[in-house]
Amino acid sequence: MKRFERIFVALNAWALIAMLSTMTLVIGANITSRYLFGQSVPWADEMARYVMIWLTFTGAGLILRGGGHVAITRLQDALPEPGQQILRAAIVLGLLVFFGFMVHVGLQYAQRMQFQLTPALRIPFVYVYAAMPIGFGLLIVHLLLIARGFITAGSYKRFDAAGAETGTSPDSPYG
Repeated sequence: MKRFERIFVALNAWALIAMLSTMTLVIGANITSRYLFGQSVPWADEMARYVMIWLTFTGAGLILRGGGHVAITRLQDALPEPGQQILRAAIVLGLLVFFGFMVHVGLQYAQRMQFQLTPALRIPFVYVYAAMPIGFGLLIVHLLLIARGFITAGSYKRFDAAGAETGTSPDSPYG
């Protein structure tokens, strides 16, 4: 399971790096073209926007696993340890239900948009809106992979540059 998790996290991270690199190259080429040749690349802004949508949805899972999303812990901190674990389990369950619902809604929305084309790139919008169900699906996998440690200890998982697993707690200045 640890091997799967390590590969899954690495693939997710490399996909984000590729998307960010693509967005940077497209915007850079558009700026260069505009100032050197006086012509903008007509599809560059649209492509950068759609890549940013994909970055947002597919990157949320990696942020979740490191505890990077906004959290209000006042209630959790006021409870004794068993109460904290029950609250964290309820949070995980609530998030799984919400993420599952959003996968469903995202699939419906993407299917509705499958025949509409983007203005400049002329690709079906289904490829843009597929980011939502895929991103929430990734969130489900990431949450399931960190759920046990989060519920029992309130810790998050991270992988260092060498790929070794490191645990962080909500009190850590790095998590």
